[in-house]
Amino acid sequence: MTKLPVFSFTRGDAPVLVTIPHAGTALIPGMAKRMTERGVTLPDTDWYMERLYARSVDLGVGVIRANYSRYVIDLNRGADDSTLYPGRPKTGLVPEFTFDGEAIYRDGIAPDESEIKVRQSAFWQPYHDAVAEELSRIKSRWGWAVLWDGHSICDEIPRLFEGKLPDLNFGTNEGASCAPSLIAPIMSQVEQHSDYTHVLNGRFKGGYTTRHYGRPEEGFHAIQLEKAQSIYLDRQSAPWPCSETKTQAVAGLVSTFLQQAVQWRP
Repeated sequence: MTKLPVFSFTRGDAPVLVTIPHAGTALIPGMAKRMTERGVTLPDTDWYMERLYARSVDLGVGVIRANYSRYVIDLNRGADDSTLYPGRPKTGLVPEFTFDGEAIYRDGIAPDESEIKVRQSAFWQPYHDAVAEELSRIKSRWGWAVLWDGHSICDEIPRLFEGKLPDLNFGTNEGASCAPSLIAPIMSQVEQHSDYTHVLNGRFKGGYTTRHYGRPEEGFHAIQLEKAQSIYLDRQSAPWPCSETKTQAVAGLVSTFLQQAVQWRP
């Protein structure tokens, strides 16, 4: 089923691992032909994340980036496809609808349960095996490990949330996924950048990755950062043009956050 590797991995020597589950745009063979005109444009992609996290390597931070689209399978959802935010529309382990509620597949040819299980085995499992293995390696070396889950999203999606999102949305599963002493200096850094609005544990509190791997009592700490795409795109619609000036500014900001995580000691 796969020719392109499921993910790209650059190993670091710091106690921090960045995961980027939704930046991929590759599709499996034959999938595009089954998709709607809207679905095949992949509107819910986390665009240009590799640029926003390009400075990670300078900090010695490892990066695991998914190569396939979240429409193949959403790596930030649990294998059981459980609801993350009760009362809100569920976007799904293998999505059938875009965030705006438009069909991804043409009538009658969405993946069935057997195909979903094949995708889970081919994509979801190898990705999470790699994340778990690298976090264990980091903890063995340092005594702790920090996972930073990087995301971006259109800042206005009425189907998923009311109003407009803040620019920077940090999630720690209501404080359960990391030590308070880890997130505190990062939030202090945010306060120094008045050009960007922010929130901690607002609409986005962390997806499966943050909730599953964030076990501070075991030495594993996790933070999700959901960035509004308006802070680095020229337009939040196809073809999603990137502003080089804005992107460089956000990349620098992200670097300061990661530096705080690298310097942190439990």
